[in-house]
Amino acid sequence: MRKTLGVNIDHVATVRQARGGSAPDPVTAAGLAEINGADGITVHLREDRRHIQDRDLEMLLQVVQTRVNLEMAATPEMVEIAGRRRPFSATLVPENRREITTEGGLDVIRQRASLPAAVSRLHEAGIAVSLFVDPDLAQVRAAKHAGADAVELHTGTYCAAFAAGCGGGELAKVRAAATYGRTAGLRVLAGHGLDLRNIVPILAVPEIEERAVFVGLGRAVREMADLIHCS
Repeated sequence: MRKTLGVNIDHVATVRQARGGSAPDPVTAAGLAEINGADGITVHLREDRRHIQDRDLEMLLQVVQTRVNLEMAATPEMVEIAGRRRPFSATLVPENRREITTEGGLDVIRQRASLPAAVSRLHEAGIAVSLFVDPDLAQVRAAKHAGADAVELHTGTYCAAFAAGCGGGELAKVRAAATYGRTAGLRVLAGHGLDLRNIVPILAVPEIEERAVFVGLGRAVREMADLIHCS
């Protein structure tokens, strides 16, 4: 199985919004990422539009040559936007307006009554659906029951443990969740906090087929793409 690289460009837009101008441009960033080996572009259209804007999504869907993955909350507004814009895929994530970036996985078990309807509406629009979950077997099972095509395993806790020199236990959780997800018929992705060092053990998990990262552009994307594609 060829492993793939998805590059998150949200924080290019974060810098632009903080400056109040038009640069740096996330659409340009997406092009640079693709030129340097990215297999897809991920953006999170938040309810408060703190970084990526509606026009960014519209332009990205016009110019991206690989595929666009839209991270989004499972709200009626976002489901309607996704259904109208039709990205290649949508990843349902939790949203907290006070967070700088997504801090953990979606509690699929708690939302088991509402998520299937959102997943079904996205499927009706021809959009593949992934749920961003912690590497927990019960959450992966609930994602399958909700009708998801894939799970993206939240690797933030693993990355923090890796940095502290004790990532083995968290890596084991990721590995077990990936194995369970693949056995259940789900595609298995992974993302959050991955870099050129901590991604190496993740690359050894055969069930994980795509890694989503935020890295610098140009050479950094090329280095990450080479690492992933050659593993």
